[in-house]
Amino acid sequence: MKENDNFKKNPLSMQLDLSKFSQESFAPATDDEKRQQDVMSESTTFFKDGMRKLFKNPLAVASIIMLGIILLVIIFAPLVVPYRYEEILSVNGVRDKGAKNLAPFTYSELEQEFIDNGGTRFPHIFGTDEQCRDYFIRVVYGTRISLFIGFFASIIVLIIGMLYGSISGYLGGKVDLIMMRIVDIIYSLPDMLMIILLSVVLNEVLKFKSGSFLAKLGTNMVSLFIVFGLLYWVGMARLIRGQILSIKENEYVLAARSIGAKPRRIIRKHILPNCLSVIIISTALQIPSAIFTESFLSFVGIGVKAPMPSLGSLANAARAGLQSYPYKLVFPAIVICIIVLSLNLIGDGMRDAFDPKLKR
Repeated sequence: MKENDNFKKNPLSMQLDLSKFSQESFAPATDDEKRQQDVMSESTTFFKDGMRKLFKNPLAVASIIMLGIILLVIIFAPLVVPYRYEEILSVNGVRDKGAKNLAPFTYSELEQEFIDNGGTRFPHIFGTDEQCRDYFIRVVYGTRISLFIGFFASIIVLIIGMLYGSISGYLGGKVDLIMMRIVDIIYSLPDMLMIILLSVVLNEVLKFKSGSFLAKLGTNMVSLFIVFGLLYWVGMARLIRGQILSIKENEYVLAARSIGAKPRRIIRKHILPNCLSVIIISTALQIPSAIFTESFLSFVGIGVKAPMPSLGSLANAARAGLQSYPYKLVFPAIVICIIVLSLNLIGDGMRDAFDPKLKR
């Protein structure tokens, strides 16, 4: 009697009766069939994967394009426009007193006469201001200053906050307790009052070399940088500390300690790379905050030193002629809105792309 003669299959069983199938049905897979099953994805890094997802976000891509256009304009416009931001317009060496508060793409009587006599004159794209200066080039330089302050302040916040938060979170215990109480004290300081006090004090103490970049910015902007270094890093420090408190208990950190790795190396090689998404996102969102703070301070008169413009100081100067020349307020306000909105959308897109805890 054959072995399969006594085979009785349970109606609910998933067991197969091999006698009903040909031998070819269960033949081993060929090499070609095995290769077809090997589905290999392209190797990538955390940064490349995040950038790929970022460029799939249409709002983030549009914001990057808008920000790129603004950067191209502020870089190359001074090479094309023949006016300087502090230059009072003149024709053939004669000051043009009639070029005050001109509308966009219009010329004064002296300029029009010069053009009629065969001369060439570059148009005033945004018109002129109350001191007969080309307004377009002042908006361009004002955008330069605002972006410079925003990026520089964000770098200051990143460096101080990352160092302070890393040390506090990794050491823990009493060190963390004392360092966080210092952070609480700094949180209680009014930043506006600190900027005003530092501006008054530094104006008497600091003396910059005439004609230097810091002299053109003035002590108000230097005090703003100092306040960013003293006050605005606490949010970054708290964020990084919280991340490190959760990461430092992982197995790979314990393994690094067991082989004798120093705390500095553990923080630099194992902990901070795992906080990279939080660091990138926080830094990206800090830039528009710094730009808006600078614009607000310049608007209330605690900004860059005249004649150096910023977007906030241009908006402040345009208040006097708001009813007669509203476009002078519109131009810097639109640039501020575009920059801040673009950077915020890029920051949101980076958060969605780089934060592994968020569902795509």
